[in-house]
Amino acid sequence: MRLKLPAHPKSIRQRWMFSNMAALTLIVMLALAAFCIAMAAYFYTTMGNGLNTRASQAASLFRNYTEEEYYQWAQSYVSSFSEQNILELQFLSPDGEVRLSSFGLTANTTPDTADIQTAVETMAAYVWSGKDPHTGERIMAASAPVVFNGSVVGVVRVVTSLALADRQIVLICGLAILVGLAVLGLSYLSNLVFLRSIVAPVARLTEAAKRIAEGSYGIQIRKQYEDEIGELTDSINDMSLKIAQAEKVQSEFISSVSHELRTPLTAINGWAETIAGGELTDPEDVKKGMDIIVSEARRLTNMVEELLEFSRIEDGRFTLSVEPIDIKAELEDAVYTYKEFFRKEGILLTHTDCEEEFPPISGDPERLRQVFCNLLDNAAKHGGSGKKIDTSICREGDDVVIRIRDYGPGIPPEELPFIKQKFYKGSSKARGSGIGLAVCEEIVTRHGGALDIGNAPGGGCLVTIRLPIRT
Repeated sequence: MRLKLPAHPKSIRQRWMFSNMAALTLIVMLALAAFCIAMAAYFYTTMGNGLNTRASQAASLFRNYTEEEYYQWAQSYVSSFSEQNILELQFLSPDGEVRLSSFGLTANTTPDTADIQTAVETMAAYVWSGKDPHTGERIMAASAPVVFNGSVVGVVRVVTSLALADRQIVLICGLAILVGLAVLGLSYLSNLVFLRSIVAPVARLTEAAKRIAEGSYGIQIRKQYEDEIGELTDSINDMSLKIAQAEKVQSEFISSVSHELRTPLTAINGWAETIAGGELTDPEDVKKGMDIIVSEARRLTNMVEELLEFSRIEDGRFTLSVEPIDIKAELEDAVYTYKEFFRKEGILLTHTDCEEEFPPISGDPERLRQVFCNLLDNAAKHGGSGKKIDTSICREGDDVVIRIRDYGPGIPPEELPFIKQKFYKGSSKARGSGIGLAVCEEIVTRHGGALDIGNAPGGGCLVTIRLPIRT
């Protein structure tokens, strides 16, 4: 059979109040119980010690008296007893019968309490508390034996009511309970105030998070406290801004890609329809149209491949086929591929080789060739106005260093920190999706290298690729 557990409080306020107040209430209750027990023990112990002292002192006065002398002087002692309003003084026989009492009604009675019997048996004073066998009243009694020649000739007994002491203890414990309740009340109020300072900002943060989730990107929450809530507010505000920026970048990316895809498609469709319709009769015009179709189709293919590569990177399907490669030969192939193409565009592509032979490095030749081609294409696209592009390869320590420099306008300094971010195009009006450099950096990084982009002295952009040599 499964027990049904009580439902847990759902809100922070309920959980906090339940756990905090429950713990505090338990502590206060334990403290009150310990205090009341200690106070009762203190009162009863003090009273017991006082009665024991009175009984022992009285018994010591009759220590050398015979039984007859004991009763004779006891009568005089009882008649002169001055504390009979608060204490009862009794003189008992060895068998426990009251012979004399400052409170006459108890004379000739037998109290039959443990203190009398224990005092006679042990010949030492003994204190007892409990209910009077005759009246039922709570009392405390101390009995001390009167010893003569090694035998007990009588017992001196001092008795007092515990009613006043019990009232004092109840009063003190009642005041302590009131103080405990006041502490709990103040703690409850302080917890409410504290929780209000926590729950209200959290509620505002929750509402703001809901608005962000519903599409209100970029909203900011007013920061009230310089604490954990304030840090959470800063984090949510930062997240809201970044989501807004990402949304803006994504929208711009979709618009840019749509435009970039539409341009080659329009050219392809236009020339294909023109050629298919037989409108061109001159073979040179037909060849020109076919060249445009091929060129635009190649550009379209490159864009789609970039998007596919980026998609693989984003969802974790991007992998490398690593093998020993001749990095100098791979770079030279890329330079050779673009050299004639750039010449037709009026751009001079020069390459500075390194006389030192490099050992084969571990890498993916297809991916690295993709990096070289993408960077050369970018150099022509953004720096082609300089009509010159330089490439070089050399060894610096344990790294192969490849540099590609154009002589165009360069990159605005404020845009340099973001140039490798996905979808970022900055102020450039050149065609492109804005993800090529992000893909290049991913490839270089996965090879254990680094891709650095900056402005070259004297103008233009300088791209530096560092790849480790593993011998």
